[in-house]
Amino acid sequence: MIKINANYLKLESGYLFPEISRRVRAFSAKNPDAKIIRLGIGDVTEPLPPAIIEAMHKAVDQMGSRAGFKGYGPEQGYDFLIEAIIANDYKSRGVSLENTEVFVSDGAKCDTGNFQEIFGIDNVVAVTDPVYPVYVDTNVMAGRSGDADKTGRFSGIIYMPATADNNFVPELPKEKVDLIYLCFPNNPTGAVATKQQLKRWVDYARDNKAIILFDAAYEAFISDNPESIGIPHSIYEIEGAKEVAVEFRSFSKTAGFTGLRCAFTVVPKELKAWTKDGKAVEVNPIWNRRHCTKFNGASCISQAAAAAVYTAQGKKQVRKIIELYMSNAALIRSTLEKLGLQVYGGVNAPYVWLKTPDKKSSWEFFDYLLEKANVVGTPGSGFGAAGEGFFRLSAFGNPANVAEAMERFKKL
Repeated sequence: MIKINANYLKLESGYLFPEISRRVRAFSAKNPDAKIIRLGIGDVTEPLPPAIIEAMHKAVDQMGSRAGFKGYGPEQGYDFLIEAIIANDYKSRGVSLENTEVFVSDGAKCDTGNFQEIFGIDNVVAVTDPVYPVYVDTNVMAGRSGDADKTGRFSGIIYMPATADNNFVPELPKEKVDLIYLCFPNNPTGAVATKQQLKRWVDYARDNKAIILFDAAYEAFISDNPESIGIPHSIYEIEGAKEVAVEFRSFSKTAGFTGLRCAFTVVPKELKAWTKDGKAVEVNPIWNRRHCTKFNGASCISQAAAAAVYTAQGKKQVRKIIELYMSNAALIRSTLEKLGLQVYGGVNAPYVWLKTPDKKSSWEFFDYLLEKANVVGTPGSGFGAAGEGFFRLSAFGNPANVAEAMERFKKL
């Protein structure tokens, strides 16, 4: 008799975004003439920049010739992309990396979900609350949790509340934990962490022989204004972080690659984990083994496109799109503030996190907003118990649609 992995059965409620889609489809079926504006899922809307399109066309043409054709490439990624990543994202910020410490993949979601596989089941996992669901769900699937309680929290996982009282940057856990998930700029709250705050986490990990899985998928949205001074783009800007942290980056939100797929993960050679008998082992070769076993590499076409992000024209064109999204965020934030709502984020991140009005639950506000304004957002409770009573709006949208959505808010 074939047996199912019972850990999957613990995920009773299903993944957040399919549930949103289900409710929107049901509403659309009953209201076929409604013009729905989607500010929910964090999918980009602007076309790929010309420099990226040009690089892809060139790569496709090369694939059509014997001299330029590429079959299986290196699973870790082509050196032309890795070298561009190191020079532009790290060396420019005083961080030195070797080519073998960067692993190109097809998405940060995959990497943040897969990285837990190389660690033992008995490790204690800590996550912020609210949290990007993938961090929790993949550890539940692996068997590092018990069942979920009525609030949706799983036993065996340590939840670190991120609230308005701590500016959505959680305190260090009182319990001893082994694997820590951090995301800054944060999804869903839009919060950022300073160097001083991240240093406390790095010091904790070093003292407790823990590892931080640091999701920096939104680092490109950190602005250059004076109030953003002291906010690091990489955790490796913190002294000692290479000993305790893995960093995940993505081209999805930075350069519009949600449909193209390309990302990378940094695993420093200084990073160590331990065997049950206390022997230190390097994490880098273990991740490399897993990566090469389960992944055949991102396509050469998507990697050529990613490399174009770092060209002079690519940087200029990508920055223009990021500024467009951040202009949307500023409009959303200012509009909601004028309406008297409690609003967070939207300054160094493309997400605006708001307190639901009239003590509505997150899903009640979702249904209310969909029905009354035909606007889709994301219920905060879908990101964890501490997200109840909050709501996320995404700045990834056509500016005209975002402006129209804000006009609808004013009429509510």
